[in-house]
Amino acid sequence: MSPKSLKYTIAYASPHSADYAGEKIMVDDPADQRSRWSTAETPTATSKQWITLKLDSVSIVSACAVLDLVLAHPCNLKDFRVYVGMSEDKMTEVLAGSLKNDSIRETFSLRHKNKSGITIPSLYVKILPLSPHQGGFHFSIWHVALLGINDPQHIVEAEQKWKQHLETQALSIMLKHLRQRRLLTPFQSILERTGLLLEHPLVSELYDLIVLQGNWLESEQLLERMANARLFDDCLRSFPPTANWTRLTGTNADGDVPHARGGHAMCIDSTKGLIYMFGGFDGKKSLDDFWSYDIHLDQWTLLCASTAAVNNAPDARACHKMVFDTKTGSIYVFGRLGDVDNNIAGTDTAPPRSEFYRYHTRGADKGHWDYLAMDTSSSGGPPLIFDHQMVIDSDAQMLYVFGGKVVEERGSSNVKYSGFYSFNVRTNRWSHLSLADSAGKVVTPRFGHSMLLDPMSRTIYIFAGQRNDQFLADMHAYHIDTKTTTEIFSNFAAAGGPSASFTQRAVIDPQLKEIYVFCGLIRPGHAGAQTTTPTEPTWIFRYDSKPGTWVSVMRPTAYVGEPLARYAHQAVYDLTTKTMFIHAGNAGPAEGSSMERDVEGDGASERRLDDIWRMNLVRYAAPEATELIRRAKFKIRQQRFREMSETEGQIQALGYLQNDVSNVVDHADSEETDVFRSLLTHLMTPSLPISEPETPPSDRDLSPRKKSRPNTPEDAWTSEIECALTPRLTTNKLDMLDALPDPLERRENADAEMDAERFRQRTQLFEAILEYVDADAKQPDKDLVDLVDL
Repeated sequence: MSPKSLKYTIAYASPHSADYAGEKIMVDDPADQRSRWSTAETPTATSKQWITLKLDSVSIVSACAVLDLVLAHPCNLKDFRVYVGMSEDKMTEVLAGSLKNDSIRETFSLRHKNKSGITIPSLYVKILPLSPHQGGFHFSIWHVALLGINDPQHIVEAEQKWKQHLETQALSIMLKHLRQRRLLTPFQSILERTGLLLEHPLVSELYDLIVLQGNWLESEQLLERMANARLFDDCLRSFPPTANWTRLTGTNADGDVPHARGGHAMCIDSTKGLIYMFGGFDGKKSLDDFWSYDIHLDQWTLLCASTAAVNNAPDARACHKMVFDTKTGSIYVFGRLGDVDNNIAGTDTAPPRSEFYRYHTRGADKGHWDYLAMDTSSSGGPPLIFDHQMVIDSDAQMLYVFGGKVVEERGSSNVKYSGFYSFNVRTNRWSHLSLADSAGKVVTPRFGHSMLLDPMSRTIYIFAGQRNDQFLADMHAYHIDTKTTTEIFSNFAAAGGPSASFTQRAVIDPQLKEIYVFCGLIRPGHAGAQTTTPTEPTWIFRYDSKPGTWVSVMRPTAYVGEPLARYAHQAVYDLTTKTMFIHAGNAGPAEGSSMERDVEGDGASERRLDDIWRMNLVRYAAPEATELIRRAKFKIRQQRFREMSETEGQIQALGYLQNDVSNVVDHADSEETDVFRSLLTHLMTPSLPISEPETPPSDRDLSPRKKSRPNTPEDAWTSEIECALTPRLTTNKLDMLDALPDPLERRENADAEMDAERFRQRTQLFEAILEYVDADAKQPDKDLVDLVDL
């Protein structure tokens, strides 16, 4: 169902200045400087401004369009957040966005499903401004339009599913509370009556073994089964991996390697372990040498010293792109910067033409080039472009090209960016495609960006790059089968990702659903900032959940060497060995230096590199999860030692501490060793017998008692107030709950009873281990008492 415009009124807003009331944003009149909502205060760390919109009816809000004044204005809103919900006091964040300071309407896709995939119905939309485009000014919002679905039948169904989701969450939180308070019989009764699955069966078994039985050996054995069931995967993936870089020093038979360059092109044949490299710019001239690198042999091979001398082959070029077709073994080459050598000489008078080439690595035509097109723009394809991106869907034999700067004729001052095209290899036909989402927002054309294909989900990811003078930090997904586009992030830097960047390089692992980014050039977010290279150059984007998460890759604790920060380099990924390779490029400017690059041909004095590096990520891998299991065992053995020191002799407890507990301690971790040493205090404290549970009150004690008649009306009035204000369950009785064994406990362990303190300790141990378990396999993280509004 297509979204449509949603009507709204202003429900609440923070104080406004002058007559710039909140209602002004309902009017779309960017030419009128009075047609805006402007806050009464400038932003500070302690004061917050907001405006809350109330929809005419419950809707599913999918997009928010924001329009600024026709001219740039210091008050224009820059960074902001959007929240939605059925009530103004319970709202969910659905967007962290950033506006440009121009007159172009910007449409932001709003997250309208929660992490469980449940659609969020909304009656209220709250906009929380964070910063204007110039510090010291008030916020101004000129116009807001909301898009979404309010079809009654669709909304009724969405509300029902949302209420069912809330009911399930409420029951789950209540069940967690009952179990924490040792009310196991009602806990079990509710589970049986509702059929609710609170947690994975292995997690329930872990609770019984730890809390009810104190069966430490089987508890540790169960951890292995939980790991094999992949219940620790989310936690394992949350650990920042460490980059393991290795510089490769192989040469060809003559001892040579491709000399230093940037703006070259690379692709990989993972099946044969071969990387192909062609062209580039060495600071003086464009190159046309063609090389291959054998990953297994660590050896370069010069395939052709000068392709310009070969029939149907491309001439020297830079800032072009090259992709490898895994199905046919063909390499496609497209695009280039305007002839740098001729531009320097001032002799380039021919109109630019977008040639298209193919190279064969297999079959009867192995080693030969095909000249596919003299000018693709004449057959519906893109014009001559550079710093674009290109991917190939080998199964469908479709090639996709997006973005890039258009090479104009000499003397032209126009700056143009190319759009989104596909090329059907079988039919030799180009098509111009749309990159607009359901709200009509078009992905901004750009250059120096990244574009990657996930062939398993048939999704193309586009992110970062540059348009005019602005570095971009948005991310989009194009779904090939439906020909639809989704905005994943309007600003991934605000969502915990890397800074907006230009000429970063990225590769994808569709099996792990991860994208690896080696950043290029950034501009720090302060006024007058110059272009630099990032201090955290390597990132991972994980897209197995929506919208996805960013993780910075850690550097090794001991220096073992890593590549210099750079730009205009190239990267490929070997899916079979999970290895990333980067090669050459321009050494990035240091922090505080100045560098502005328009094209690869500029800056001939910059340092170019000729190195090639291999990167593997070191991380904890499921299903073994040995590190997580070790940590969990350490927690279990700490509790077992505490109980041994209370119930058994000190000699036995000390032996267990020195052997069994010590065996699972990471003695290189100062925090763990401190905890380990602190356990000795349990041996120094005199052992106390386990206290007997308090005698439960008799049924007669819990039954209502007949009250004597008050002697005076004042006594009656006072008694009624005391009765109304006195909780039915006193504090003593609340404390007593933990001390009263539940009948279900005797079913699990008839020979032993726990006092309240031991029950609490074991419950805390169980919940500490739950921190390693995936969210969808365990009880909710929220506690019932934290949700009580006093």
